[in-house]
Amino acid sequence: MTTASLSPLILVDGSSYLFRAYHVPYLQALSTADGQPTGAITGVLNMINSLKKEYPNGNVVVVFDAKGKTFRNDMYPEYKATRPPMPDDLRSQIAPIHEIIEAMGLPLLVVEGVEADDVIGTLAHQASQVGMETVISTGDKDMAQLVNPHVRLINTMTNVELDEAGVIEKFGVRPDQIIDYLALMGDKVDNIPGVVKCGPKTAVKWLLEHETLDNVIANADAVKGKIGENLRAALPDLPLSYQLATIKLDVALDYTVEQLQPSPANVEKLTQLYTQFELRRLLAQLNSDSTETTSDIDDTDEELIENIETEYEIIFDQQTLDVWLNKLKSVGIFAFDTETTSVDYMKAKLVGVSFAVEAGKAAYVPLMHDYEGAPTQLPLDDVLKQLKPLLESTEILKIGQNLKYDANVLSQYKIKMAGIGFDTMLESYCLNSVASRHNMDALADKYLGYKTTSFQDIAGKGAKQLTFNQIDIEKAGHYAAEDADITLRLHQTLYSKLSKSPKQLAVYNEIEMPLLPVLAKMEQLGVLIDSDLLNKQSNDIAPRLQALEIKAHEVAGQAFNLSSPKQLQQILFEELKIPVLKKTPKGAPSTAVDVLEKLEKEGYELPRIILEHRGLSKLKSTYTDKLPLIVDENGRVHTTYQQAVAATGRLSSTDPNLQNIPIRSEEGRKIRHAFIASNNYKIVAIDYSQIELRIMAHLSDDKGLVSAFSEGKDVHKATAAEIFDVALDEVTSDQRRSAKAVNFGLIYGMSAFGLAEQLSIERYLAQEYMDKYFERYPNVLTYMEDTRQKTKELGYVETVFGRRLYLPDIKSKNAMRRKAAEREAINAPMQGTAADIIKKAMLAVNRWIEEQNDDRIKMTMQVHDELVFEIHQDIVEETTTKLIDIMDNVVSLSVPLIAEAGIGDNWEQAH
Repeated sequence: MTTASLSPLILVDGSSYLFRAYHVPYLQALSTADGQPTGAITGVLNMINSLKKEYPNGNVVVVFDAKGKTFRNDMYPEYKATRPPMPDDLRSQIAPIHEIIEAMGLPLLVVEGVEADDVIGTLAHQASQVGMETVISTGDKDMAQLVNPHVRLINTMTNVELDEAGVIEKFGVRPDQIIDYLALMGDKVDNIPGVVKCGPKTAVKWLLEHETLDNVIANADAVKGKIGENLRAALPDLPLSYQLATIKLDVALDYTVEQLQPSPANVEKLTQLYTQFELRRLLAQLNSDSTETTSDIDDTDEELIENIETEYEIIFDQQTLDVWLNKLKSVGIFAFDTETTSVDYMKAKLVGVSFAVEAGKAAYVPLMHDYEGAPTQLPLDDVLKQLKPLLESTEILKIGQNLKYDANVLSQYKIKMAGIGFDTMLESYCLNSVASRHNMDALADKYLGYKTTSFQDIAGKGAKQLTFNQIDIEKAGHYAAEDADITLRLHQTLYSKLSKSPKQLAVYNEIEMPLLPVLAKMEQLGVLIDSDLLNKQSNDIAPRLQALEIKAHEVAGQAFNLSSPKQLQQILFEELKIPVLKKTPKGAPSTAVDVLEKLEKEGYELPRIILEHRGLSKLKSTYTDKLPLIVDENGRVHTTYQQAVAATGRLSSTDPNLQNIPIRSEEGRKIRHAFIASNNYKIVAIDYSQIELRIMAHLSDDKGLVSAFSEGKDVHKATAAEIFDVALDEVTSDQRRSAKAVNFGLIYGMSAFGLAEQLSIERYLAQEYMDKYFERYPNVLTYMEDTRQKTKELGYVETVFGRRLYLPDIKSKNAMRRKAAEREAINAPMQGTAADIIKKAMLAVNRWIEEQNDDRIKMTMQVHDELVFEIHQDIVEETTTKLIDIMDNVVSLSVPLIAEAGIGDNWEQAH
């Protein structure tokens, strides 16, 4: 199955909400007729609903403090000892709040022994590890220590959002200095000692001067006056204050961040609770939501799924199978799904199949359940023999969820699936690529209001999770039949919605669906790997890694584990006294790549060695060691091309990722030497030259850009001539490089600050470059401004071919999010159009190859704007010429598309 883009995680500090709502004056007077206080209930729910509106695509999780003491009390018995007990009128509102949140379908977490902050910190850390963006909704300043490039804070009451720059602006220190800041000031409310009379200004002053708490402590003797005496008096307690202020990132939880998903709201329960606590406005809103549609793209006119009776059948005998086979033949279209032992199509063994012909009616044919006591099942070969004509028929259409996976599994059983009519994953993706994940569970919840049976429900989870062949057939049968049934109903809903937008429907019908079998064919073919060469490269890298390790030990003056961040921190920042540039969320000096790169630029040798060691080590573990282990019996590696992941329409490659093999380093390029052609064949790589700049020329219709491309000029050189005011033939390579950064930077929304950083020049100079660029290409600026305005009106942008990308943040009140959406509005049409063009090229090339009926021409890989082929040496020259011509003319723009080809015995030679 495919992996879908991760929705932003919204972590609500419920305890912070609770106390803030309680102290709002106008809420304090609210109560029911019988005297039950409801002010805090009202305030908390208002903030949660406001948050849900602000982040419509967010996955909201609410976390509250548990009753009783925490590990901090064990560490320091006086922790929070001076806090007054919770008022009774507030305490009485906690249980109703929890009950309502659960009825809303939001995950509610209360973990004993730790605080809500620690649970939030742990989940935010987990989310960052899997590339999930996280927003923490809180009024607690302590949470600022969690802010990083993937984590930001929002105060729902003030609507102020803090990213890394915002933390610095608000507190005067970086997020990685917040713990030091808090430890120095202490906290009277929580009874954290700190330094007497040390307020925010003093703490900031010390940290600006000394960078860390450890350095402040080390220089305490130099601090003059009474505050210096206070600092020295506090030295014994400062390490404890630091520990108390540190939010845990490793709380032992019974769930992962990916498992915390919302469930459908329990409307009946909410109605009862809102009535009980006299929350009239919320009750009215609930009733309104139940009877009226509220979203132009997500409205569901179909009957609620709960009102449809289901008849799911498990087929054990030939007579019943015959009845179903006749149904499938007569209806001409049916939903189909396979159940297998693995999500890896190369390893998966077929366990059963399911199908549905009308809503609510579906069947499962178990074939290979082999647990002890499993009932007798129809023979696999017999059933497949009977299904083969149906599955290979182009006249009988199949509906599926990620049908490419099913097609690949069936190919292992000599069934070439045809008549692939509709795929609900792609229907959802073409309708709105960012509205939700595109897996069945998420789609059923969003578009049908139905909670499906999850695989974990029937198989368990973790190390003890069963494979499908081990699952009881009764449980498996309902699960599998439901999959087919829900797929059918999703298709009916989603295709109806797509049909309301002819352009989006065309993207689906003319690009995505026709591409599915082409990708399946490429995946099944795979790409040939020289495992011996990769093994040799691994053997060559090993001594280099060892030599780098020895060199690192020499520079450090002692032996240490280069892969241990903790040991590296000690060597770099304690032994070698290298300045700390950044800290981890736990407060330790960071040894992340960006930190080491900055230190390398400043001339420090050890960071350079560590970076080289890390790069080689990653190449070895990810490619040279791993790829030989996953080849098939023919020496070929099989990737999976994901169609429904990148919001802009680009394909991605997984397991293994063939689109991420490094090309800028010599070692990375060597890996491409191992992607080889079969005997008597050649590798041909064809890619589009400067395709996104050409698309910008087309979209903006700028005369300067259009004429430059139409006349075959070097656009980067032409831009350099304008920026630096020199003749075209006098442009230096450095000037061309700078102009190239400008050309690409501006279409990616780069600011003068970003350009200055990239080119290592002053900001005013970068601004001059940008100004001269827009003087040269004025229509580009006009196009950008018009696009931003149009996107604000529509809420989405489109590619040249009608692919739509929704940008909900384009109207956000938060400036940072709005600016990011505006940058996306400029770039997405170019990235998306480039994605559409390469997909159209794949379709055109595949059609031509099939027309030739010549198995000596094989398309093996798609990487960004490049297609890779294996072509027999006898026909390679003329075939390559034809392929270039097809790719050059696949679409018509106002500037020419230029495809450039290389031929070689391996992928690197073909560049």
